Amino acid sequence: MTEEKIKRINALAKKSKAEGLTDEEAKEQKALRQEYIEAYKRSLENQLNAIVVEEKDGSRHKLKKKS
Repeated sequence: MTEEKIKRINALAKKSKAEGLTDEEAKEQKALRQEYIEAYKRSLENQLNAIVVEEKDGSRHKLKKKS
């Protein structure tokens, strides 16, 4: 997600509180928010995939995804 898109999300949020959004702006806001959430999830998943746990016996293993 680019800085420009984050600024647009914030501008739409501010406008929404101040005067309301048009239907087109509301759709844009929803799409941008969804894109932001997906990017955040991917980033978090990548961070979690990089974590290695070291046990007391010295063995190491990566975190596993719960089902």
